[in-house]
Amino acid sequence: MIQFEVTVTVEGGLHARPAALLANHSAQSQSKITLTKGDKQVDGRSILGIMTLGVTQGDKLLISVEGEDEEKAALSLQQLFEQSFHR
Repeated sequence: MIQFEVTVTVEGGLHARPAALLANHSAQSQSKITLTKGDKQVDGRSILGIMTLGVTQGDKLLISVEGEDEEKAALSLQQLFEQSFHR
């Protein structure tokens, strides 16, 4: 399992568009991806789940990736956050 923390730099936080991008990135992986903010934990493939976290700009998220392609998936997610969801 790989765990890492990210700071959300997207203006407006993880609203619909970035939540959809994050869920799509997560769905491309075979690994289980979990996002944690405070005491709330959601599946990284769920747009609705991501949005229910109420993540705003500046918030920190703990991302857990577990599975056969966890290294590749973790790197992809880290890059998504580093690029502030701009491809």
